[in-house]
Amino acid sequence: MKRKYGDRSEWKRISKRKYAQSYLDSKEFKGYITLLHTIEVTKPLSARYGENDICICDDGYMWLQQFPIDKKHAVTTMFDASGNIVQWYIDICIKNGIERNIPWMDDLYLDIILLPSGEVIQKDGDELEEAYLNGIINKSLYNLALKEANTITELINNKNFELISLSNIHKEILINKLK
Repeated sequence: MKRKYGDRSEWKRISKRKYAQSYLDSKEFKGYITLLHTIEVTKPLSARYGENDICICDDGYMWLQQFPIDKKHAVTTMFDASGNIVQWYIDICIKNGIERNIPWMDDLYLDIILLPSGEVIQKDGDELEEAYLNGIINKSLYNLALKEANTITELINNKNFELISLSNIHKEILINKLK
């Protein structure tokens, strides 16, 4: 399993960056939010979904991450340089936390991508399966990942996954704090 930090400090692709984070405790959301502004990257990053290549990181992009407390997922909303949402990337995770004042998630392999078109893509099921078969995770964590992914997919399909609707609001909270 991999621990992923909200500041993405280990990501060498970003040669110039700004970063902000905050803790929120509201009716809609309780947890940490982070915003990474990729001012300059060494090379753009694209993801391929079916026949389409989608640029998910380039100069001027912003990545908002939402780390809800006591949930088994974290959401990364990727904005292009014009502020348009490119995709929502939902990591299924064991836990979200904070270390040295930086939010993190313990990734549980399985991911869900939601495109602005409404298309939902489940990703890395093979990695989850492999981790289980190789004894990296147990049956309980394997089942937790599948259950969480199914629950989130159902919420998305029923237009009830609230973190999606909070993306722009959370980005605006952090945009003036960027350093």
